[in-house]
Amino acid sequence: MSKLRRSMLFVPGANAAMISNTFIYRPDAIMFDLEDSVSIREKDTARMLVFQALQHPFYQDIETVVRVNPIDSEHGINDVNAVVRAGADVVRLPKTDTVEDVLEMERVITEVEKACGREVGSTRMMAAIESAQGVNNAVAIASCCPRLIGIALGAEDYVRDLRTQRTPEGTELMFARCSILQAARAAGLQAFDTVYSDANNEEGFVQEAEHIKTLGFDGKSLINPRQIELVHNVFAPTQKEVDFANRVIAAAKEAEEQGSGVASLNGKMVDAPVIERARWTLDKAKSGIKE
Repeated sequence: MSKLRRSMLFVPGANAAMISNTFIYRPDAIMFDLEDSVSIREKDTARMLVFQALQHPFYQDIETVVRVNPIDSEHGINDVNAVVRAGADVVRLPKTDTVEDVLEMERVITEVEKACGREVGSTRMMAAIESAQGVNNAVAIASCCPRLIGIALGAEDYVRDLRTQRTPEGTELMFARCSILQAARAAGLQAFDTVYSDANNEEGFVQEAEHIKTLGFDGKSLINPRQIELVHNVFAPTQKEVDFANRVIAAAKEAEEQGSGVASLNGKMVDAPVIERARWTLDKAKSGIKE
């Protein structure tokens, strides 16, 4: 099973207070942000703070992701140089429109890894798709680089590009979500949904989280620690689902022991996809069961 990335908590790179204690909330991944949440005059300070945090012992046992500035910007190269040297697990590419965007970032990361003695290929990448062009190129983007762990939707820039606005129903995001999910799965990658910006609307957040889980997403970017437990609960299997999965695995094992190529449960055939889903459910249950 792929690594659980149900929750990726954004932490503004210039917010020293948040950087100093975010690890206590235990999201699946912490995403330090050097891009949109950091003003131009704070870029250098944010980079330094994140560089130091990445090397702190408290952040060694949790996956660290850094959203850097675009590689063709004034600060992008400096960001990548700092966070790769500091040992970031994943670099998140903002505003990924084309395959060339991914390959250029890969080239720069490789240069830094060689320069600082880090194993080439050890820094993974995530591509954030935030435009109509990026959505159109999602399949090519997802399959162009072995460093990629997944692709993510960035909704705010995307809806601006469409000349519309976000709605509670998310109708305007449906095509992008499905396109990104299909592209990710075709390439064997994970797919991550965008942030839910109304941090005080827990009901709305849960509804959106349930929606993207139903679509097939692996997780969601978050902006508030209160959303971590909510999204983990949404993605956790129910006790009923776990019980059924256990029965499926038991039926498959019994059929194998009897030398039968076909397993059945309650009169219904249990085939390979059903068994695979059962194993997937039990793997997820190790991280908690929904009450």
